[in-house]
Amino acid sequence: GKWHMGVNCKTRHDHCHHPLNHGFGYFYGMPFTLVNECQGTDDPKLAKSLQDTYWLYTQMIILAVFTLVIGKLVNFFQVKWKIVICLAICGLLYFLSWFSSYGFTKYWNCILMRNHDITEQPMNLDKTTSNMLKEAVTFIERNKHRPFLLFVSLLHVHTPLITTEKFQGKSRHGPYGDNVEEMDWMVGKLLEVINKESLKNTTFIYFASDHGGYLEAHRGNSQLGGWNGIYKGGKGMGGWEGGIRVPGIVRWPGVLPAGIVIDEPTSLMDIYPTVVHLAGGAMPQDRVIDGHTLLPLLSGAVQRSKHEFMFHYCGVFLHAVRWHQKDSGTVWKAHYATPVFQPEASGACFRRGICPCFGEGITHHDPPLLFSLSQDPSEANPLSADTEPLFDTVVSRIGKAVEEHRRTLTPVPQQLSPYNNIWKPWLQPCCGMFPFCWCHEENNKA
Repeated sequence: GKWHMGVNCKTRHDHCHHPLNHGFGYFYGMPFTLVNECQGTDDPKLAKSLQDTYWLYTQMIILAVFTLVIGKLVNFFQVKWKIVICLAICGLLYFLSWFSSYGFTKYWNCILMRNHDITEQPMNLDKTTSNMLKEAVTFIERNKHRPFLLFVSLLHVHTPLITTEKFQGKSRHGPYGDNVEEMDWMVGKLLEVINKESLKNTTFIYFASDHGGYLEAHRGNSQLGGWNGIYKGGKGMGGWEGGIRVPGIVRWPGVLPAGIVIDEPTSLMDIYPTVVHLAGGAMPQDRVIDGHTLLPLLSGAVQRSKHEFMFHYCGVFLHAVRWHQKDSGTVWKAHYATPVFQPEASGACFRRGICPCFGEGITHHDPPLLFSLSQDPSEANPLSADTEPLFDTVVSRIGKAVEEHRRTLTPVPQQLSPYNNIWKPWLQPCCGMFPFCWCHEENNKA
């Protein structure tokens, strides 16, 4: 599925960020993320007509250049080579100026890979759902006689909402609902294979999301990014519950009790130590691991999460801290920074498209905004020293935890720096002769 960690560091073929260089034995999916340009249908009709017009003018310039070159070679007319070269350069610059706005993103970023090979560039979205499902199913079938780890990061419920025709219009909740229903069907197909191969009682399954709904994603009156219920905020907002509180569903018949609801703070960082635990491995001892194995909590061996403090970041900036107080069970949360909503009462950053992590679009709080999530999960009523007798004690304890947490951090290169976010031609994965990167696996086989 969606890897979203990139591919290369220094050359087009070093694949330093590739899954196969980070512990995985097989990969099929997108090395980058899913963007609207991959779908193409989200562009307004005006943009499509403009592209057609621009392409027509480009073809006219190409024809003019070829005519001049051929005419000069056969001495049909006299023209200086400087004029021909200048016209060709101008034509190329004209093509690049418009195509970079409309076409390059799709061809550069919307690609599928199998292991180290590009299978589709750009990817064929009509077949992506079936391809992803087929790859996951065949992976299970290939490995059914030995222990395996299958990590499926679906492209679904991520804008653009890639939904096959079979599920379009099926839900009462618009395009997002259709997409959720197709995702549900895909998960059901994977569970069917697990059951059919008699792996049901020996397979630990964990279903979760990486963040809450993307509130700013809209098409007309349709909300494309989901809904976060009573929780404030959404995707990319640092510490608000709506962006970080997601459901987790676990299945392991015969080992874990069914029908149990656990209302304890856990983290997606817990997946790593849980998998290591299941595989009989040992955790690294040369660093602080922020996750904890979920097995004792899921099996009922313990009743409380090991997470006393959880630190919620926006990029590299610490925005909020959650304190799961051991002695009372109360869950507090302190916000040190919150995004400025636009419009102010909208609950999202509609004018920006997504909330920033720093700068003018952020409000810093000193003392921090403090909420009791146990009593106010919607984070609607910030506490103060006047309304909460424990305010100073809680803020002081959380502040001390932040200091302890920061001592465990090791500085690393800033992956979100402006330089690391600009397109670099020498790192661009390409299945043809760069810059002509077009290929399709079925055509290659043919």
